[in-house]
Amino acid sequence: MKHLKKTVTLVCAAVALATPILASPAYAAGPLRNGYCEDGEFCYYYNSNNAGSISDLTVSIADYGDNPSTCWVFKGAGNGYGQCIKNNAASVWNRSNSTVRVYYNSGYAGAYQNISAGYKGNLNSTLYNENASHQFLGTPPGGAQTPRDDYDGNPRGFVQYNCTAFAAYRIASRLGVPTFNNYWKGVHWGDAGHWDDAARVTGVTVNKTPQVGAIAVNDVHKVGHVAYVNKVYTDGSFDVEEYNWNNHLRYGTRSHVHVSYAQADFQWMLHF
Repeated sequence: MKHLKKTVTLVCAAVALATPILASPAYAAGPLRNGYCEDGEFCYYYNSNNAGSISDLTVSIADYGDNPSTCWVFKGAGNGYGQCIKNNAASVWNRSNSTVRVYYNSGYAGAYQNISAGYKGNLNSTLYNENASHQFLGTPPGGAQTPRDDYDGNPRGFVQYNCTAFAAYRIASRLGVPTFNNYWKGVHWGDAGHWDDAARVTGVTVNKTPQVGAIAVNDVHKVGHVAYVNKVYTDGSFDVEEYNWNNHLRYGTRSHVHVSYAQADFQWMLHF
């Protein structure tokens, strides 16, 4: 049962009615990818021993493509600049907090190598220059994540620059569900306040336990709100990253929020 209270100033607006749009190289080729391997990114190198041009990535990608005009490319200076990354990477550096699985085939298929958080080195003999897709497998328990506005601009069927679009991006890019969108598993996820109900229907764990990588849901607000948990404190409070709460249609963070029925807090945690 919803606990309805007086509304606050900024809300996470109703969902878009358009057909969901999945990730594409056009979004990935934007300014967020600068050819430098930075905190929170998974990076390919054209040469062995982390040398040559870099391709810095923050989302799971099912098919890198092999058309030079549309494929995911090496963007850093050095040997290999501008070439497609498919079947061209020799080494990696995983600067994210997730294990990243590199696959031999497109579509997250075939032989694979798990690249643990922090690993820096060459791909194994099977995946060396034979890389066709990769997937972020989720967030390990515990460690906090550095806040970072890495949103890729793909609303995934939700309203652009709203809380739901940003949370959907984090589910797709960090929680190992690259196909997540507004109609995931045949369920219309809708406004943020409906997400805990949709999660229960689709088998996602719903509880009141904050954890790094959880999606926090507020369902007492008129249309609800969702955010990404990036740090948890010993007193049970936690930090979140979000869109369209204190900053209209923009990225923001809050610290030491709680699980409670207060309008500025959250009532549920979704664990993908």
